[in-house]
Amino acid sequence: MSLPFKPASTLWLLAHELRLAWRGFRAGRKGRGPGALIAFVILGGLIVAGGVAMGLALRGQAVPVVPLAVVIVDLALAVILTLMLSTTLAASADALYERGDLDLLFSSPLAPRKVLFVRALGLAVNAGLWFMIPAVLLLTPSIVLGHPAWLGVFVVLAAAALGASGVGLLLAMALFALIGPRRTRTVAQVMAALIGAAFFLASQYRNLMGQQASESLFARVATEAREGRIQPPPFADLPLRAALGEPVPLLILVVLGAGIFLFAAQTLGRSFADAAAATQGAETRKGAKGPTRAFAAGPFQATVRKELRLISRDAALLSQVLLRVLYMLPLALVLARSASHMPVWALAGPAAAVTFLAGQVAGSLVWITVSAEDTPDLLAIAPAPMSVLRQAKLTAALLPVAVLLAVPIAVLAWYAPLAGLWTAIGAALSAWTTGLIGVWYQKPGKRSDFRRRRGGSLLATLAELFIAALIGVSTALAVAGWLVWAVLPLIVAGALMMALRRTDEQIAAALRADSA
Repeated sequence: MSLPFKPASTLWLLAHELRLAWRGFRAGRKGRGPGALIAFVILGGLIVAGGVAMGLALRGQAVPVVPLAVVIVDLALAVILTLMLSTTLAASADALYERGDLDLLFSSPLAPRKVLFVRALGLAVNAGLWFMIPAVLLLTPSIVLGHPAWLGVFVVLAAAALGASGVGLLLAMALFALIGPRRTRTVAQVMAALIGAAFFLASQYRNLMGQQASESLFARVATEAREGRIQPPPFADLPLRAALGEPVPLLILVVLGAGIFLFAAQTLGRSFADAAAATQGAETRKGAKGPTRAFAAGPFQATVRKELRLISRDAALLSQVLLRVLYMLPLALVLARSASHMPVWALAGPAAAVTFLAGQVAGSLVWITVSAEDTPDLLAIAPAPMSVLRQAKLTAALLPVAVLLAVPIAVLAWYAPLAGLWTAIGAALSAWTTGLIGVWYQKPGKRSDFRRRRGGSLLATLAELFIAALIGVSTALAVAGWLVWAVLPLIVAGALMMALRRTDEQIAAALRADSA
């Protein structure tokens, strides 16, 4: 089917990109079944229900432009911008290396800035949809029930996505110019993880620096704004006024976001094309130099050593796991620091969070060691039982989690021995169960598909989250001293693990069915 636009025009190219994106979405949906759709419908229904309740509660009430409201909206927009920038920076760097049809497009008569404009617009759409869809579901009832001016929220989000896309492109190209093609991707992904976790790390700054605080940084700022001790600077109310539909602030934000986007797309076209060409082969690794090491004794040790070595060599992949580590490690440090001056029951929440995140980090590493195996055929014919190889891969994935948590939990155990014990057991159980689910429901894929690893099995994804949450609740109850109640979530988690368990034969049969 031909596109209803002039060939080689921007609209023609944009329509082509949208068609390819739709094909990719439909291809990704194949084989997943209706489970993902049902889950999204349920989640969307819950958001709409919350939006209806909010719309009824706020019917006939205007949002006042006061310091507290200004601070809340500014902080919310700042968080959204950092998350959008994290997404667009990583995607901009990836676009240089995973070029797809960029070689054909840049070698065609199309102007490079036109190609980059369309690709950058795709980055903005991808970053904005994650916030636009929930906002539409949540705010539409309020808009219908008497606040039509709140449509400005959607325009603000669109402007933020455009601005974040432009800044992401500028940062990626600046990194490329400063450090070259070999390191740009890894550094960009590390920066993206740091930017994505920036506000969480900022909220924990006082605790990480050893200062005692009864509330988070953001809660303290909101409290001081409500009490009048903080007066927002001039123009700080622009986001709030724009979200409320005032034309001039809305126009200013749109011009700012679109201006950054257009500047990046129009000025970086040729540079982006040259950079994309320069990245070809940039990530090809040379053979390792140095003395030859002796083989480890036995297939288990050899496989563990091999997996740990591969993980340590793949800096780009590790940088993608970094975001979860950035959430887990500060929480563990805060938990350890708090043990010296807080009652034991107050440690329950942080202990549960550390337990849950330990499972999530372990799940990411298990996907790398198990599902992203580069030579599954060689392992299949290796003179070693497959169960031993899988146990070795699971061990290699769990060891980094243990190393990361060893010192914080040891400090916690020094000040609160029982809390440290329960946290260690909970984190170990969470990581182990998540790892087992990753082994049982492995979906072979390439390491470059790390961000799309969740698309393989909705059942496994939900099971990982739910079981890790149950173990986190159990850990919190145990730390708080309610040991009897702590057993109940563990029983549920154990029953779910028994129901999910697969034998080696069932795993092999599932893998054969997937490859058929």
